[in-house]
Amino acid sequence: MIRLSRLPLCLRVACRELRTVATSYAVVLVLLGGVFVYGLLYNYMYAPNVVREVPIAVVDHSHTALSRQYVRWLDATPQVTVALRASDMLEAKQQMLSAQVAGILYLPSDFEQRLLRDEPAVYPFYASTDAFLYYEALETANLQVMEAIDDEYRTQLMPYLTLPELTAVATRTPVTVVGTALYNPLEGYGIYLIPSVLMIIIFQTMMLLIAMLTGSECQRYLLRPYARLQGRRGGIAISLVCGKALAYSVLYGLFSLFLVGGLPLIFDIPHAASLSTLVVLLIPYILATAFLGLTLSRWFTDPEAPVLLIAFFSIGLIFLSGVSYPLELIPWYWRVVHYLIPAAPAVLAFVKASSMHATMADLAPELLTLSLQAVAYFLSAVWVYRKKLAMRLGV
Repeated sequence: MIRLSRLPLCLRVACRELRTVATSYAVVLVLLGGVFVYGLLYNYMYAPNVVREVPIAVVDHSHTALSRQYVRWLDATPQVTVALRASDMLEAKQQMLSAQVAGILYLPSDFEQRLLRDEPAVYPFYASTDAFLYYEALETANLQVMEAIDDEYRTQLMPYLTLPELTAVATRTPVTVVGTALYNPLEGYGIYLIPSVLMIIIFQTMMLLIAMLTGSECQRYLLRPYARLQGRRGGIAISLVCGKALAYSVLYGLFSLFLVGGLPLIFDIPHAASLSTLVVLLIPYILATAFLGLTLSRWFTDPEAPVLLIAFFSIGLIFLSGVSYPLELIPWYWRVVHYLIPAAPAVLAFVKASSMHATMADLAPELLTLSLQAVAYFLSAVWVYRKKLAMRLGV
């Protein structure tokens, strides 16, 4: 058996870092909760991807041909089924509280009259948020029926419209645009969201891990033995940074196999990327994230303080990636942030590879960005640890 003291300093640092991770209950809890529970929970919540035939209750106080037609068309949509025609709101609310229905449509007595007077037909619609996808399905179904009713009754109102209203109707586009979701044919929320979240989980949990370890390192003065070693502080700092990054890379190399390799297969998420493409993408991403965390460790003086701060930025990272909002339309200063945080280009590259069948040539901009980030943050991390070692020697 090779004794730890005979190994090069870089490997000794890596072994000690892995041992610290394994023996710290708080760190293990963050890793297990963040990587496994967080990953499984997100996928489980959005596993249906889309919902069909959501049961609703209808309270129709209009009792007109228009209200009955509205209810029939709503029931005909794939998202909704009218499970109950309640006599009043009290009965409908009781059914909703008992989870018999997931929404309530209330049509007031003046529903048709307001429409025929060319006034907005106001009606309340209640939707349960017990399941994340219910509200979106009910809202989509109502929007489709409203547009259909609008098209049906507009021609009947033509003789009663004023000149400005006739002009507005005449200038409406006669062409119906039908969109086809190329990479999300079901238009499901899970297919859209989960690939981005998987990459962000890697970034966030690694940053939490580094924050907790380096914060504890600062509080317990664990760098003192390294500061007293003979040799140049630059070489020792490089060994410390490389050893720590090696330990984190080993851990997250295994975790990434579960997150971006296993979960897409389990929950039927798009996984068009080959294993070689994922490996080429994950190597610079994990290294850039590790070196960024070690650079920021200069300000991680408490193992608990950064936890809430890092978790706060999860939604912002999705927007910065360019997946939910086109990168070309983001203001220049946010595009600068996109190129500074490893999670942003990594999310964009992973979505391209897993959902859009992108080739390595298509991923070249993101891979170049991640590689440059890894080099830049490696140099900054070495500089930070040189300063830390100097502080331990009182220089």
